[in-house]
Amino acid sequence: MIPQQWTPPCNKQCTNKFSALTQIPWRVFCKKACDADGDTWEECLEECEEMCYKGPVLKDQQWSAYIDRAPGSATQSEDCHRACVAGCGFKFDIPSEKVNKIQSNRSSKPHVEEEPTDKNKTTA
Repeated sequence: MIPQQWTPPCNKQCTNKFSALTQIPWRVFCKKACDADGDTWEECLEECEEMCYKGPVLKDQQWSAYIDRAPGSATQSEDCHRACVAGCGFKFDIPSEKVNKIQSNRSSKPHVEEEPTDKNKTTA
């Protein structure tokens, strides 16, 4: 077996797309999509959502999503999702134009309701 055959084609495409040293984390998420269990493009995209965005750890406590954030900040979750979707595209031979149009179904930041301030209240 020659070295080019050691890496599956999908993983090789991830390595090429995310070749810079600073892109190693995104290369990993791209390759995870290549190795995902989903048998369809849609299932692969669902796995990207699960992998890159976490819900609240504690029930009814939106702030707790920050505890179990994957892979970190909201920006990193978005980058993770883009890389993972790219891997799904490589795995299922989806045109890059379609891959680039995919957006996350989840908000990158948990919704936090603001409490009203007392500044705007008037007293009689």
